[in-house]
Amino acid sequence: MAEFKKTITSIFMVPTLKIPKEELANNGFLNAYIKDATADVEYDNAVYLLFKPTSLDKFRLFLENEHERTKSLIDDYDYKKYVVLVYQLDAKFKDDFDLIRRGKYSKTSSKFQALFPKVVKIMKEGLHRDEISLQYRIFNKTQDLIDFWENKFGVTFGEDQEVWNGFFEEEEILNLDKIKEHV
Repeated sequence: MAEFKKTITSIFMVPTLKIPKEELANNGFLNAYIKDATADVEYDNAVYLLFKPTSLDKFRLFLENEHERTKSLIDDYDYKKYVVLVYQLDAKFKDDFDLIRRGKYSKTSSKFQALFPKVVKIMKEGLHRDEISLQYRIFNKTQDLIDFWENKFGVTFGEDQEVWNGFFEEEEILNLDKIKEHV
């Protein structure tokens, strides 16, 4: 399966749902979006998680567990091989989600930033190691990320610049025809 470029929605909104990472990975999670271009119903302040499950029985169990775990799962539907789960975002972080949509990652509240781990465990060449999380680096504009972008583009970052791509709505909308091109 082709690797998807993770959406801003996946990077900054999905972790706030507190779905265990391994559950997402084990159930064919592909990406997350702010809306679905072909859905009949559009939800406000919600995210649409796209899955391509390899085992429908395992996915059904995951779905049942999610309904028990959280009240924020508000809808689920499928497109043949794909399943979409719709989650309501936590309203108390609405201002932070708005800042994310405006590409103002470092301006989000400390309570919002605290939802993300500072350190994550990664597996590289068969070995586990701790690494500073991408979100922490972006929120805090860490020097290694600044250096990476400055070297990549041959520019100098100003203090007011963010160190991650902006939020482009067209890239954050689920369009199944585009997805099928990559899978």
